[in-house]
Amino acid sequence: MIRIASGFYKGRVLRGGKNSVIRPTMSKLKLTFFDILQNSVKEKIFLDGFAGTGNIGIEALSRGAEYVIFIDDLPEAARTIKHNVEKIGIAGDFYRVILGDFNRSIIALAKDGFQFDLIYLDPPYAMLEYANPLKVIFKRNVLKPDGLIVLERPSHIRFTTPYFTLRRSVASGRENLDFYAYPDRGEAAGA
Repeated sequence: MIRIASGFYKGRVLRGGKNSVIRPTMSKLKLTFFDILQNSVKEKIFLDGFAGTGNIGIEALSRGAEYVIFIDDLPEAARTIKHNVEKIGIAGDFYRVILGDFNRSIIALAKDGFQFDLIYLDPPYAMLEYANPLKVIFKRNVLKPDGLIVLERPSHIRFTTPYFTLRRSVASGRENLDFYAYPDRGEAAGA
């Protein structure tokens, strides 16, 4: 059972996906993420990438995020997210659900001038062995200068990226949360 842990919608139950490909973030990992962020979600523009059930983005809205964009390429995931936000009663002007490929969706959002304070990525784990979802974020400049990207990955998969600096990595069970930001000016200059 997926439950909202805190905030405006605390205790509300979300529908999970029937498709085994839709893998909701585990409660412990979600709590770890939001415990680290504390109040820094409030009034932020948030991206829930590879959103699945919408669990993370809906929790962000519950904790005061200003606006959340959910992206997933599975029709069932998009339907599940829409069902969950409507069931809870979240007004449509606080979120947007995009059914589509992650890279193409980011490119379209960049053309519309979107920039995010917080980006949470929970890609299919196998993808991390052959693709870097942070590349399109960097190339399309959709992360605000002081923004943060959090990548959920299994501990056994090593992941590095030349586009952002790893600020923190937190293990929780068999998963890690990797916190990325733009390099400091000194780091970017090679200092």
